[in-house]
Amino acid sequence: MTDAIFLTNWAAAALPMTMPLLLAALGTILAGRAGVLNLGTEGMMMCGALAGAVASLATGSPIAGVAAAILAGAGLALVFGIACLIFKADQVVTGLTLAALGAGITGLLGRDYAQKGVPGFPRLEDHALAHLPGIGPVLFAQDALLYACLPLAALVWWYLARTDGGLKLRAVGEAPDAADAAGVPVTATRMGAVLAGGALSGLAGGYLALAGSRMWIEGMTNGRGWIAIAVVILARWNPVAAIGCALLFGAVDALVPRLQAAGVAVPTFILFMAPYLAALAVLVATAILRRDGAMGPAALGRPYSREDRH
Repeated sequence: MTDAIFLTNWAAAALPMTMPLLLAALGTILAGRAGVLNLGTEGMMMCGALAGAVASLATGSPIAGVAAAILAGAGLALVFGIACLIFKADQVVTGLTLAALGAGITGLLGRDYAQKGVPGFPRLEDHALAHLPGIGPVLFAQDALLYACLPLAALVWWYLARTDGGLKLRAVGEAPDAADAAGVPVTATRMGAVLAGGALSGLAGGYLALAGSRMWIEGMTNGRGWIAIAVVILARWNPVAAIGCALLFGAVDALVPRLQAAGVAVPTFILFMAPYLAALAVLVATAILRRDGAMGPAALGRPYSREDRH
């Protein structure tokens, strides 16, 4: 019985740990499939978390917090898009700068809001389904924001695979010159993907503040933006595969407090390194096992100018 309770509690905690990773990964996938390599996920998540907490505190509405988180992530993504798509700045350097900028902005502006409880999304535990043995706490006792965000992976997959807009976006990411020749606005398509990706990354940070901890904590993303990028690489820019990959890392992250609560004699620093060690191990294994050498869309990270067409 004790083992069953441990597994149930672990599984119930894994889903909230998974959701911000999945949301950030979906945002990175959208930008990546358009040929844009945005490594600023961590910074956009940080800004989304702070904006969500501040808006929720100011209005008393967690819905307003969600909207603010989305806008904050998209706003920071707009800075990235202008720098890289309009002025052709290096995408890797700009993305890393964006991550540092997000950490700096939130560290400066978030001091007055640190450790303050915010109106958020509590777990929905006061109904019969939540008390079903085994599956109840896992499937039916999560927060409302998690249930609202779950369909986004299917929505992103459907958009990329089944719509004309998704086809054009993928064409821009694989062969921007051919897409341009076919009349697809390359820069506008990429900018739209970057903004949508930033909005999802901001929502990922907002989830941490509004549903995870229900408060703002400086550095609360704790490297999850980088783990989300590892999820994208492992999933090979596939939104459906990203669900399982994010769940893998979310489960590892959720295992840390469960082991501590169970009194397992493992050094604390090893427990907190576990998600990052898992990410590193998975990336190394993926690189070794991958035979075709494909590392994403063909034009990933390559700037495009119409003048470059031959």
